[in-house]
Amino acid sequence: MFTINIYLKLALIAVLLIGGTALSIVYGFWYGFVFILAGVLLLVSYLLLGTVQSAAVLLQEGDLEAVDKRLALTVFPSLLFSANKAYYYMIKGTLAQQRNQKAEAEEYLKIAQEVKLPSDNERAMLELQLANIAATKNRMNQAKLHLRNAKKMNITEETIKDQLQQLEVAIKSYGASNTARMSGGKGQMRNPGGKRRRPKMR
Repeated sequence: MFTINIYLKLALIAVLLIGGTALSIVYGFWYGFVFILAGVLLLVSYLLLGTVQSAAVLLQEGDLEAVDKRLALTVFPSLLFSANKAYYYMIKGTLAQQRNQKAEAEEYLKIAQEVKLPSDNERAMLELQLANIAATKNRMNQAKLHLRNAKKMNITEETIKDQLQQLEVAIKSYGASNTARMSGGKGQMRNPGGKRRRPKMR
């Protein structure tokens, strides 16, 4: 997909709108109309698309600070196309998760979930992220719910399938260890014969 560097796009918007307006004032409206129209079209594309695509590329490169700065250039996220808005909040949630800001990450990811991502792969990834956050907070029932939601998706990417399996194993291991711990605690007060120990007589 063809994209224009965001800084170049913003510069073009300013030059076309200001230059077109100046030409219209000096020579008449029709002399500057084409430039004004081009500037308006670029401005509309910026408002509807934001900086999500370039931020996603930076996220793949692992440059979190650059991702944060790039997303900050999307001034009006509420005006984005629904898919771009979902991606915007999903990336914000991923950034917060990388910084161990669990509450913020969960909030952003839930906003993305409400907007709804376009494909099952992305929706499954979102459910997995929410499941991971719930698991780290020991909210295992909630983690299992997100896991079940992810498994209902038509997942085609192998990496997402692998992550789903790993999380499922981790949740089952947690359940098994928790059960063993509880059963071990119940038997601590009894001897192998099942009778209570009597205190020694002095």
